[in-house]
Amino acid sequence: MNSQHSLLIATGNKGKLQELRQLLTDLPLVLLGLGDFPAIQHVAETGATFVENASLKASGYARQAKVLTLADDSGLEVDALGGAPGVRSARFAGETASDEARVDKLLTELSNVEGAERLARFVCAVVIADGKGAILNISTGVCEGHIAVAARGKQGFGYDPIFIPEGHQSSFGELTPEIKNQISHRARALKGAYRFLLALTAASAAR
Repeated sequence: MNSQHSLLIATGNKGKLQELRQLLTDLPLVLLGLGDFPAIQHVAETGATFVENASLKASGYARQAKVLTLADDSGLEVDALGGAPGVRSARFAGETASDEARVDKLLTELSNVEGAERLARFVCAVVIADGKGAILNISTGVCEGHIAVAARGKQGFGYDPIFIPEGHQSSFGELTPEIKNQISHRARALKGAYRFLLALTAASAAR
């Protein structure tokens, strides 16, 4: 692998793609998105866990694109909802629902839940597969916090405007990308993936 080797970031979510690009920008890799492969077929998220879904996507897209591929699966777990929406976070209000619709549905579900019982966490699994689809690395990250009573801020995407991370008064929707990228579930999962990719590129360059 040389410094111009490609890494496919396998997500169709523009906000997530931008966030992952920011977190991986220092790597000696050309970062590609699914849009760089117009003929690529969608890989269904049929797993029961974040790791299973991320693995399905990393392996499935890698086999099609035939390049090193990184995929993540992440979501919000709310204690008062028994861990929901969990792996169904993106589909919580329906397959084609907007971020706003998902946020509104979650706030409605929690309308009778008091502050101390609104504990929640963002969970992320990041999986890397080689160009043949073999899984090379799995890393996970968690960010604890609670759900606000109303959406706050325009930063980020998804449930960010209603998630207040532990130790902060602002929601992910209010925090700057620089701060969020230091404490988020995705940033924590990416640390392991980053170390793996750095070692991989260094080992290849030394050959």
